[in-house]
Amino acid sequence: MIKYKLYCKNCSSNFDSWFSSSKEFEKVKKLNHLNCYFCNSSKIEKTLMAPNLLNTKKNNKKNNEKKFLNVKNKIKKYQKFIKENFDYVGDNFTYEARSIHYNEKKNKIKGIYGNASMKDVNELKEEGIETEMIPWINEDSN
Repeated sequence: MIKYKLYCKNCSSNFDSWFSSSKEFEKVKKLNHLNCYFCNSSKIEKTLMAPNLLNTKKNNKKNNEKKFLNVKNKIKKYQKFIKENFDYVGDNFTYEARSIHYNEKKNKIKGIYGNASMKDVNELKEEGIETEMIPWINEDSN
């Protein structure tokens, strides 16, 4: 769809109208189906008009900020769930995960979370120890 600003040569009025394409405008004009809204004259011409451009950089920035906030809020919800339902073991994560897996701590029912390097996580996975990494947002960060 395209919107044109139109000018009536008979009464000097300006008005807007929508067309499916520029070819459609020419076809309607050629068939004399274009009439002025005010005086019903068929002496209609297109006037100069500026295209309506969207500032995509601003829109993209706003959309990206919105997406970032949505993801950040989801991560915070996951973190809250983890803190309420799992035991924090800090930097001893790999040791504790192995201890639970190899039944050295048989009474350990609750899951754990803590800190581990990517190398440690890959080693745990190779041993068949179910482990996942998730992004963690500090509460004091914006």
